[in-house]
Amino acid sequence: MIACTTSEQPTAPSTQTEEQVMQTSEAGKNLFKQHCAACHPDGGNVIKPDKTLHKEALAAHNIKTPEDIIGKMRNPGPGMSMFDKATIPDNEAEEIAEYILKTF
Repeated sequence: MIACTTSEQPTAPSTQTEEQVMQTSEAGKNLFKQHCAACHPDGGNVIKPDKTLHKEALAAHNIKTPEDIIGKMRNPGPGMSMFDKATIPDNEAEEIAEYILKTF
């Protein structure tokens, strides 16, 4: 009887390389410039100055994760444009949210 063997070893879960992180960050930056920077220059807020994208202001409004930011993009409060999935697909919304959290 012949036993079947394989030389393949289980692999560790994939993690992003530094280059992939930089590419994602650059994509997030470009998407932010395209969709958000007009009202949020440098993480500020031209409509409601107390609701900036800076960590302290976000935390004060219980916005702490990419999902929280995407939630505001999809269902914003008064004064902010809504960005639905047709306008900004989920993967792009995630890149924008990650960029916001890392940058401001």
